[in-house]
Amino acid sequence: MTHPFTPTYGPVPPGPLAGPLQLLPVNADVMAVHTATGAHVGSLKKLGGVWKFKAMGYGADGSMEPGHGPLTDQHNMAFSTPDAAEVSARLLGALEGESGAGC
Repeated sequence: MTHPFTPTYGPVPPGPLAGPLQLLPVNADVMAVHTATGAHVGSLKKLGGVWKFKAMGYGADGSMEPGHGPLTDQHNMAFSTPDAAEVSARLLGALEGESGAGC
């Protein structure tokens, strides 16, 4: 499958996240969530019929840190479907709300 970006798995550079977020299917119950530039920031997992965002961060050594990363505060945000536009709007919108932008 071809994507408009190269998925990367490692520390996300500081600064605003490049949107819109992109969803890449892993299997029937998991979608990887990447920024528009390819940085992996988490996953959507279907749990009990509900899609939940699972934040992912990476240590300086590249090790995965579940529940961390730039979208930590959105960990466990629920979605009815894995719709890329809705996921992007809600996750990135929550970031804007935290910084006071767009309020």
